[in-house]
Amino acid sequence: MGDRDKIIKVGSRKSELALIQTNHVIGRLKELYPEREFEIVTMSTKGDQILDKPLPKIGEKSLFTKELEIALEQSRVDFVVHSLKDMPTDLPDGMAIGAVLQREDPRDVVILHKKHKGKTLNTLPEKCVVGTSSLRRTAQIARNYPDLFIKDIRGNLNTRLRKLDEGELYSAIVLAKAGVVRMGWEGRIDQVLESSEMLYAVGQGALAVECRENDLSTLALLELLHHRPTVAKVVAERSFLNALGGGCSAPVAVASSLQNRQLSLTGAVWSLDGSQTISHTSRCRLHTDLNADDGEPPSKCPYREPRLFCGVSPGGVSPRDLFVAEKLGADLASMLIQQGALDIMSSAKKTIHSTAS
Repeated sequence: MGDRDKIIKVGSRKSELALIQTNHVIGRLKELYPEREFEIVTMSTKGDQILDKPLPKIGEKSLFTKELEIALEQSRVDFVVHSLKDMPTDLPDGMAIGAVLQREDPRDVVILHKKHKGKTLNTLPEKCVVGTSSLRRTAQIARNYPDLFIKDIRGNLNTRLRKLDEGELYSAIVLAKAGVVRMGWEGRIDQVLESSEMLYAVGQGALAVECRENDLSTLALLELLHHRPTVAKVVAERSFLNALGGGCSAPVAVASSLQNRQLSLTGAVWSLDGSQTISHTSRCRLHTDLNADDGEPPSKCPYREPRLFCGVSPGGVSPRDLFVAEKLGADLASMLIQQGALDIMSSAKKTIHSTAS
């Protein structure tokens, strides 16, 4: 059986949102390769199974990716589809992100209980409870809206929305806009949080397709899905997080933009209660206008060995530009570290570990 006759097996989590995202990727591939056949293989991850603890207190990386990556390593699937924000910046050996699709709006949104319709986080009554499973959101809400209470809420999007609607505990929940839109729930959005109010998670809003680094045929298959401006932005974001050594156990967030050739990245860290924060914005100029559809194709990789940029395969994106983006993120992290970011993050991690034990 030749490669073109092979049924391509695609790994996915079982949740409704995960399957919507996986089917979106397959749909894009079938437009490009109508003769290819795809089969979805679903599985549960540890993050899906443990719902009685906040994510940071579970104490492991790869909570939503590990089982999928094991299946990939064992060649039970050919590639897997993730929300990029769920992926650690250090991938397992032999793995690569073969495609990053065009990013949805990365901002967070507020969905209110029906008794508070028409309000915003700023106009909710004092002591209202806001549900979130993210330390990043918790710290920023605590800093910007000190009169509100914050309580952990776990489960997939359907579960969290049900807990909001059917109970009296939560007055509001905060979610990623991209997931809400992909679920078709745009009508439930009561407030979109601008980056001045809520910086977002690294990679939020983007879908990533992970495959084996040495599987050249799959990498070639996925390459056309790469959205060049998104790739540059998320490489900078992932480099920032990687240099800080952050993850779900520390409140770290970003905002990025790309105008013409200027890539801008804002990064910040907070204490758990939001009282301490360090943030900064840095910029760099890329060699190529990645937003131009008719731009010149990138030159061949200047490295003797193909390399990944924070786990991302360059594909059709100029490695020179990704090197610059990667350096932007690392330099921004270094600047925050000089201002004491690691002390703030270390204190947050110690508090989490002590409460978990």
